[in-house]
Amino acid sequence: MKWMRFRVRTNEESEDIIVSYLEDIGLEGAQIEDNVPLTAADKEQMFIDAPELEPDEEETGIESGVAYLSFFVEIDDENRLTVELMGDDGEPVKVKKSPEEMLSAIKEKLDELRSFSDIGDGTVSVDVTEDIDWINNWKQYFHKFYIDDILIIPSWEKETAEDLEKASMVLHIDPGTAFGTGMHETTQLCIRMLKKYVTKETELLDVGTGSGVLSILSLMFGAKHCVGTDLDKCAVPAVAENMTNNGITDDRFEMMIGNIIDDKEVQDRVGYDKYDIVVANILANVLVPLTPVIMNQLKKGGIYITSGIINTKEEEVKKAHLDAGLEILEIHHQGDWVSITSRKN
Repeated sequence: MKWMRFRVRTNEESEDIIVSYLEDIGLEGAQIEDNVPLTAADKEQMFIDAPELEPDEEETGIESGVAYLSFFVEIDDENRLTVELMGDDGEPVKVKKSPEEMLSAIKEKLDELRSFSDIGDGTVSVDVTEDIDWINNWKQYFHKFYIDDILIIPSWEKETAEDLEKASMVLHIDPGTAFGTGMHETTQLCIRMLKKYVTKETELLDVGTGSGVLSILSLMFGAKHCVGTDLDKCAVPAVAENMTNNGITDDRFEMMIGNIIDDKEVQDRVGYDKYDIVVANILANVLVPLTPVIMNQLKKGGIYITSGIINTKEEEVKKAHLDAGLEILEIHHQGDWVSITSRKN
């Protein structure tokens, strides 16, 4: 198996927004190389105090302020690349592209960004890597970490006595190969809102549940019951494993596959006017068509928590909330990301 690498030269400030923009053309995740030092919070989450691990310009060969983002796409025998794009109806569609078409699409998105943001050099280099286990190599970088007083720990690590003394709650997570770990800013923003609004009577709908992090934590916060929806069938075993790892029984968390935006059967199965909280940690271009639909699932007085919003899309998603008749309660920022929480009155 071989992979084509598209390596973007940019600046440290533009890392998140470029990763977000290139998701629109099917590039998911990036290897980031920069000289940004670990913060005290980073070290605490990684349980290290190792100044020798700080990036050094002389050692890395990367100039101060410069960052490189590498995106990997598998190449088939016909030298074609397969990416997954979101269709107009919200359904994922697999598309084959030539390397030249993909490079052109990347440059087009970078030019769009340049019109309103300084992304530095913005040049793109292309090469081919040999067979490397990209599926599992990322695990060496995912270690236990804290979101406030909640310890999130991967299935391949063990908590210590010190961990248990420090944490008010422990979430055991195996994100699998297709879903998030809970470390991203958007997930953390959602978790803080869920911790604030979940009660022992909460019936919760988690749109785009992925590995089930938000639903499982909501149940640990005391929610009565959760329903999770996702487009990817791989979410089913990922959620099941994480439920088992955290002692969540099947009667408390129901999982459904399908597109709630336009699939009436999924909407009927999910149910109407029954959810105290709907949470959706998805990209802005999905949140906009999702929001008016979700009004049908929310109870009167229900809370709608959205994230996955890059800061340049904040006004677009805010408008979707207001156009649907929702009352915006809170807007929070973390890094370049935004969460918007509103209420159905």
